Amino acid sequence: MTTLTPERRERLHRRVRFIVAFTITYNVLEAVIAIWAGVLASSAALIGFGLDSVVEVLSAVAVAWQFTRKDPERWEKATVRAIGLAFFALAGYVTIDAILSLVSRDAPEHSPLGLGITALSLLVMPALAWYETRTGRELGSKSVLADAKQLLLCVYLSGAVFIGLILNSLLGWWWADSVAALVVAALAVREGIEAWRGDIESPFEVLSEMKEE
Repeated sequence: MTTLTPERRERLHRRVRFIVAFTITYNVLEAVIAIWAGVLASSAALIGFGLDSVVEVLSAVAVAWQFTRKDPERWEKATVRAIGLAFFALAGYVTIDAILSLVSRDAPEHSPLGLGITALSLLVMPALAWYETRTGRELGSKSVLADAKQLLLCVYLSGAVFIGLILNSLLGWWWADSVAALVVAALAVREGIEAWRGDIESPFEVLSEMKEE
């Protein structure tokens, strides 16, 4: 890795603080809208999506806290493990929510607001995850890369909920979003284990690694 000048390192630290501030602001709004839409449509998937946004806020807060310290690198391990716990919390909730929805055959109603917020997330989060990944790799920061993985999981969950809502509305496939959510939960467990171990790479390599295995 190229040695960073103090000026460049400070600039990257400011960039991290900007990314996590944007992430927190966006996800607070996303959580409120998604949970509200989920309640209106009786959609467990949308409510779960909103609660996922809360987990992402907690992850971003952990990184924000780290980069307000005088020596952020000193707090790297603790921050990565906190993000690992956020992955496990997300996986646990999504799994329970998906299983309960399957057992109760809980089909969400058509929700234009839910479709809108998940579609917006599919546009915003990939770009933000890519930007944070570039920053984390240049800094050599595992906590920043772990937070970027959290953002990428939001993309997967957004896609799962969006497709589930579409399939339910058009084809009556009430179970589609729950099945997709279980796949996301399995991926969250995998990333939580890696974060806890400190084995963090670029989040955009996750799917290719899974194929190689």
